[in-house]
Amino acid sequence: MTAGNKVLVIAEHDHGSIRCATLNTVTAALLCGAEVHVLVAGHRAEPAASAAARITGVAKVLHADAPQLAEGLAENLAAQVVALAGPYGHLLFAATSAGKNVAPRVAALLDVAQISDMTHVVSPDTFERPIYAGNVIVAVQSSDPIKVLTVRTTAFDPAAPEGGSAQIECVAAVADSGLSSFVERIVAKSERPELGEAQIIVSGGRALGSSESFNTVLTPLADKLGAALGASRAAVDAGYAPNDWQVGQTGKIVAPQVYFACGISGAIQHLAGMKDSKIIVAINKDAEAPIFSVADYGLEADLFQAVPELIAAL
Repeated sequence: MTAGNKVLVIAEHDHGSIRCATLNTVTAALLCGAEVHVLVAGHRAEPAASAAARITGVAKVLHADAPQLAEGLAENLAAQVVALAGPYGHLLFAATSAGKNVAPRVAALLDVAQISDMTHVVSPDTFERPIYAGNVIVAVQSSDPIKVLTVRTTAFDPAAPEGGSAQIECVAAVADSGLSSFVERIVAKSERPELGEAQIIVSGGRALGSSESFNTVLTPLADKLGAALGASRAAVDAGYAPNDWQVGQTGKIVAPQVYFACGISGAIQHLAGMKDSKIIVAINKDAEAPIFSVADYGLEADLFQAVPELIAAL
């Protein structure tokens, strides 16, 4: 088995379970090489390592356990990946906020180019990725001995979380870099699905006019549908919705089964984050709004009237 045939996926986890983004990344990894390994770096994360070992297609799990890896600090995790990188031809990260924080550090330490937001594996050395907010897809060929990639998770189906029986190998943890320290983690708690993993998303734009309108108009629709709430950048910048709701080029990339765009004009930056949704429903009183060009169903109407009528009909 040559190095080029081995792929290492850097898992995202909560020490007890593996995050869904890692399952999509494993699918991409299986297209890159013949043998896929998963790194679970953390502290007291044996349950997460066991969960990784059950993922279909995974041949081996590398488990690095130490207090300095507990919080996923980018400097320590990057050093851990680099310490293990030698046998691998590919290092894959999910293109999440966590993956984007670590992957560039790994690429710099290895002195190789990073290929970002990979959406398709053409061959083990050639990959497709979007540029210009998704309007152009480019094929990038890399001659680097180790290829560092972030994977756009919406472009790949998740690997089955059960069915595998990979070997778990404990590996030596790197020393604390001392470059950063963990201060505090504030986790937003919600009964709703996580935005990046939701099957239905109800998003609002600047036309809603206030955070109160988000609560009174869109929240009841999301409650009816069991949906996550999203927002355009304009709505977030105006203070109508929190940052973690932002969908788009500078927010979260989503691809739910159904995406409701309410009062969203459809700027190119927003379309880049949601145009892969299976079904797009647009409600906008502007008949010329760009969102209608990508919508499967479009309703030219005032959202303040149409959304309550939709809720009543459900």
